[in-house]
Amino acid sequence: MMPHVLRAIVDWLRRGYPEGVPESDYIPLVALLRRRLTDQEVQEIAAEVLHSPDRPIDRTDIQVMITEVTDEMPSEVDLQRVLSHLDPPGWPH
Repeated sequence: MMPHVLRAIVDWLRRGYPEGVPESDYIPLVALLRRRLTDQEVQEIAAEVLHSPDRPIDRTDIQVMITEVTDEMPSEVDLQRVLSHLDPPGWPH
């Protein structure tokens, strides 16, 4: 049995592609379904960066933190969302 969220996604895809997904649409669909950080996760990662004893922390360190949460390569959008919570000058932007 599929979880409710997964069932909703499958139903949505079937309605949009009653004949099946054309090969040329696979990549855009995967991009749409990619895991994004929640607002809460963004705030938690930013707090971890701000309170980390391992300073200086750079973009790569933050990308690693994001990967640990999402189990995927971090998107530039998610990286920028975390960076936007790091207000002091000198943080890697």
